[in-house]
Amino acid sequence: MAEFFNELQEDKGKITCDRNILLSIISLATKEISGVSKLQDSFSMKLKKLFSKADSTGVKLKVANNGQLVIDVFIRIYSGNTVPEIAFKVQENIKNNIASMVDMRVSKINIHVVGVDFKTEEQL
Repeated sequence: MAEFFNELQEDKGKITCDRNILLSIISLATKEISGVSKLQDSFSMKLKKLFSKADSTGVKLKVANNGQLVIDVFIRIYSGNTVPEIAFKVQENIKNNIASMVDMRVSKINIHVVGVDFKTEEQL
C-alpha cells in the first residue's frame, strides 16, 4: 500500500509559483499585523529599482539552493509598540501564510525595522 502511495505522489507532477505571488503573500501578511505602519524600501533597494526590476516595496526574496525561501522585510512601525513583539508576529504570519497558501518552506525571515511613525488623530 505504501508503494502505491509513493507512485501516486510521483505522478502528480510539479507545482510552480510565480515570484510576484510570493511577494504579494508576504506583503499582505506583513500589513495584517497591527502596529505595522507600512513597508518601506531600504536605501540599497531604492538604488536597485533605479537600474533594474527589483522586488516589491519593502520585501527582498531569495530562493536558497535547497529550495527554501529567505525573506527580508523592511517595515516602519507605530510608536508605542515593542519591536521584538511586532517582528515576531510578522515572522509568524508570513510563515503561516506561505505554508498554507503555497506549501513552501521558509528557512529565514529577517525583519528590519527602518523607522517609527506616530499615529495622527485621524488614525486613532
